[in-house]
Amino acid sequence: MNDAITMLRADMRDEHAAIIQYLQHAYAIGEGEEACEIEAIARDEMRHLRWLAEMVVELGGDPTMERGEVDGSGAGPVEWMARDIAAEERAIAQYKEHIAAIDIDNDNPRVVRLLKRILSDEMAHKEAFSGLAEELAEEAAKAEKAAQQGETISPRVFEILNQGVRHEYTVILQYLYHSFVIPHRDVGRELDMQAINEMQHMGWLAEEVGELGGHPRMEHAELTLEGDTTAMLEADIAAEREVTRVYGRQIKELEDADLKALLTRIREHEIYHDELFNDLLEQVQERE
Repeated sequence: MNDAITMLRADMRDEHAAIIQYLQHAYAIGEGEEACEIEAIARDEMRHLRWLAEMVVELGGDPTMERGEVDGSGAGPVEWMARDIAAEERAIAQYKEHIAAIDIDNDNPRVVRLLKRILSDEMAHKEAFSGLAEELAEEAAKAEKAAQQGETISPRVFEILNQGVRHEYTVILQYLYHSFVIPHRDVGRELDMQAINEMQHMGWLAEEVGELGGHPRMEHAELTLEGDTTAMLEADIAAEREVTRVYGRQIKELEDADLKALLTRIREHEIYHDELFNDLLEQVQERE
């Protein structure tokens, strides 16, 4: 593995960590302009992750779905923003180091161009988080009071919602990786689109956890990454069928009508994904 690929994979791990750290903070803050701005920064980091993965593949490497360190510490929005500012400062330093280390003559010059593009985003993100820290400091007392007034929620409700977060996070990574490496472009594009849909699901579930006074657990289960296109699609179909069964059982446990409706909607999407992936599998097998 050449040095450029090694550096790009390290950057992928840190972008992955930034996505999760920022989404955790956005979901915990709840609805509002600040949460939307943090989610927008997380989406920037998602684009960075994809760009880096595509460059790794272009250079003949294997993208990584491993995650760097997520700083889950901090007691409230102001402290969370301090952690996010620190994350951006580390990213800025690392991208500068990698840009300086790459041999433009021997490495693809597009690597340097990409890293400089990402660096400019990270510098803007640092400034954005600094502004958010000031805004959230003014709202911290109000948010604390609202949390104290929240109703008592059954631990099982949080368990169900966080199980959903875990599943959705897992398939996001699995589908994205498959979209990066599958040689059939039409299949890769479709997997990418369904990964975006799973991101929506993770967001809906995590926001419910935050609004109920809990904290979303952003950890994924084991990923199925190896194999040819057929094996990958079969693994994705199996994942959809398993979670459809799980959501079906959980819907019956819930008493809250809104939560039942949310899980029902997500379950219907998973059934659609199952059918769609089966169609893709048939198309791939017909070509072979």
